[in-house]
Amino acid sequence: QVQLVESGGGLVQPGGSLTLSCVASGFTFSHYAMSWHRQAPGKEREFVAAIGSLGRVTNYADAAEGRFAISRDNARNSVYLQMNSLKPDDAGMYYCKARGPGGHKEFWGEGTQVLVTS
Repeated sequence: QVQLVESGGGLVQPGGSLTLSCVASGFTFSHYAMSWHRQAPGKEREFVAAIGSLGRVTNYADAAEGRFAISRDNARNSVYLQMNSLKPDDAGMYYCKARGPGGHKEFWGEGTQVLVTS
């Protein structure tokens, strides 16, 4: 059974930091590219950051570039998102996604909530 379980969300003040984690099971994690996406209330889900299966290639949305860092640990079947200098616009539900070779399979987690407010 495939599972992606996110954690690490919470309430943080503007300028603060959070690290999100996503633990995967039920598939060969090291074969999958991983990404983080977020969805604010009333808005569409949007891409935040991605990392290749071996962790050598990363890609960021403009809004995340320079403030967020995605990483993975294939030995722990985990992907992380370090978020710094958080802004109110960063608030939302954050989801991790696994994308298999060729893009034929995709799995999503249930999300973890991030709130940025003073």
